[in-house]
Amino acid sequence: MPPIRILIAENHTLVREGIRALLQGHEDFTVIGEASTGREAVDGALRERPDVVLMDIGMPELDGLAATRRIVGANPSIRVLVLTVHDSVDYFYRALEAGAHGFLVKDTASSALVMAVRAVHEGGVFLYPPLARLLVEDYLHRVSSGAERSTYSKLTRREREILSMIGTGQTNQEIATRLSLSINTVQTHRSHIIDKLDLHSRAELMRYALRMGVLQETPEPDPQSSGSA
Repeated sequence: MPPIRILIAENHTLVREGIRALLQGHEDFTVIGEASTGREAVDGALRERPDVVLMDIGMPELDGLAATRRIVGANPSIRVLVLTVHDSVDYFYRALEAGAHGFLVKDTASSALVMAVRAVHEGGVFLYPPLARLLVEDYLHRVSSGAERSTYSKLTRREREILSMIGTGQTNQEIATRLSLSINTVQTHRSHIIDKLDLHSRAELMRYALRMGVLQETPEPDPQSSGSA
């Protein structure tokens, strides 16, 4: 398999050089570009079309979240892994809202960065491990109230399957291709999911899927969706 093509967007030269040295120590990675500003990151990503962009949030000229939004909006096939010094759930959700596929705090172990790059390249969503505990606590609180599962039970088997794929950051076109559906059908299912769960954005859908732990779930057959797409 060809190596994973990576663009590093980091405004601190020493940090950028350190990340590049770490990644180049792995045969399945190749660094095809670097950027020291948000605008350079957008221009470089759209020109070189890397598989993964490592994006620092605190970029000059154009912040990393705005740059992420522009990159993913122009080319949804590019996967963005956000790097930050902020370890809050709020920043994680803001990164999701911008279109990022992963969130990693800079002081984590180098092995986590390698794992994160591979995970987002393979279509997954990578979450900085300590934040998982906070998400689980939030989920358990919602479960104890009985609200979380009652809404999930409203979804058909196909809707649960599509929710799971949305949760891993896949676009409508990618979902349509994998499930052999038309993009209009996927959009219709997505609209039904949004209505049933009372959610209003891609980030909220991804957040819900993370809380529910359905990113890798294979739903049980649902009589409501038998024989339908």
